[in-house]
Parts: sequence; C-alpha cells; structure tokens
Amino acid sequence: MTATLERPQITEPGMYGGVPEETYHGLPGLSSTGVKRMLHAPAVYRWHADHPAPPAKSTFDFGHAVHAKVLGVGLDVAVIPDELLAANGAVSTKAAKAFVAEARAAGMTVLKSDEYAEVAAMADAVLGHPDAGPLLSGAEPEVSILWDDPATGVRCRGRLDYWHERANVVVDLKSARSADPRRFARHAVDFGYPEQGAHYRTGTTIVTGRDTAPRFIHVLVEKEPPHLVSVVELEPAFLAVAADRVRFAIDLYADCLETGRWPGYGDGIHPIQPPAWYRADTLDELEF
Repeated sequence: MTATLERPQITEPGMYGGVPEETYHGLPGLSSTGVKRMLHAPAVYRWHADHPAPPAKSTFDFGHAVHAKVLGVGLDVAVIPDELLAANGAVSTKAAKAFVAEARAAGMTVLKSDEYAEVAAMADAVLGHPDAGPLLSGAEPEVSILWDDPATGVRCRGRLDYWHERANVVVDLKSARSADPRRFARHAVDFGYPEQGAHYRTGTTIVTGRDTAPRFIHVLVEKEPPHLVSVVELEPAFLAVAADRVRFAIDLYADCLETGRWPGYGDGIHPIQPPAWYRADTLDELEF
C-alpha cells in the first residue's frame, strides 16, 4: 500500500504518495533525467548537478497545469485576468507582473486565460478518450519511488504519473506536438522515454518486491487542437535495450562517484564513419 504523508520526511527506499513535487526534486538519487545526462556524458550530469536551475516558466507552468487537470492533483492554477494584460496580450504590464509574482509566491501555477482554456481542452480530450480515460482513473496519481540499485548501492528515484497497484501498471502522461503512434519511436528515443520507462519499471519492481515488472504505458495528447490522443506501449525488446542503457548509466555513475572524475567526450581526434543511411541517400540522389 502506498503511504500518504502530509509532511514527507523521506530517507528510506519505498513508495510514497502525497509528496509535493518540490520535495521530490530535492531528494537525493539518480533520476531518469540524470540517467539521460549520464548517457550524454558524465560531465553534463555533473554540470547540471552543480548548477541546478528551474525549467522555463512558461513550459513548466503549462505542463504542470495539464498534469494537474488530468490527474486531479498538483499546484493550483491562477489565471491572469485579461484586463491586466498588455494590448498585445503580453504579461508586460505592472499589474500583470504583480499578479504573477503574488500567485507564484503562493505556490501557484500561472497561466493566461487562453492557455488555461487549452489546458482544459487537452484534459477533456484525454479523460474522454475510451482507452486513456480509464487508464487515468481509479488509482493513485503522482507516486514517488526511492530505491537502492542492488548492484552498486546507488540511490535512485522516480515519480510515477499514475500507479495502478492492483493491475501492476504505470501510466505516463505526455503532452506532445504529435501523438501519432507511427512517429513515437523516434520521438521516444530523442527524449529518452525508453530509459525513463526502464528506470521506473526497475524501481517499481524493487520497492514492491514483485517478481514481474509493471507495464509502462504512455498516454499522449497533442498540444494543438483538436488535441488528438493516443495510448502507446514500447515493446519488450525496446525496453530491454533501454534497460541495458540504464544499467550502463548507473554503473558509470557509480564509477564517477568513486573516482571523482566526470569525463566529457574524451581527448584526441574521433574518426567518423559514414552511417548506412547517408550512403543510401547519396546514391538515390545521384540517380538520373
């Protein structure tokens, strides 16, 4: 059973509900974002760890609002009154800036009215979808997990958008430019979604003590009207490759912690071979 804490004091591995996002991000542990950065280069991970910075507010607020509206939890939303905005709709007037500052000081997500209308439309599209709607109801949203990697002892963490404990299913909500399943494989690789899925499946398996890893299902909703929705699941072979990459990242992280060395791309001149697609595309272009 997932624990719900009013004032979370999390030091031990486990599964925790009711953890504010700010608290979660302050926890020690290698997250899926950290895994992606380690796979980029350890030096990239180290730089971001030493220079923490909040994400761009507009994207951050919008994404938070979509999750909150769909999942029913999260920060409260403050909608900037239209009359406070400049003639061009910008948040540039003194009154609008004061409204934003006061709302954010109160821990609220801030949006303009047209942005909030878009958030509401996206949420309606997701919850009204015959497959996505049931996947995002009847269970527990925003569950934080903390575990120690058995091979290295490295502390890891993750945050499940939606956790179906009885069915052993994790649902991940993504707003995207395209929810077309035919495009998701490339999109997933570009944004590290397979590694996220593999990392969270491992952590959930460890903290629940189950013999079987959970299914990891993505619900995608497009940002542009008509806000099309799709439900996708990476095949086991896809997740197996991702799990190998996560394993490499954790082992590398443990080594970097031990040695204190966080390398970049390495020294010397790197020879670059032509990829197969380059040769094929070139030959096609040269046909007359």
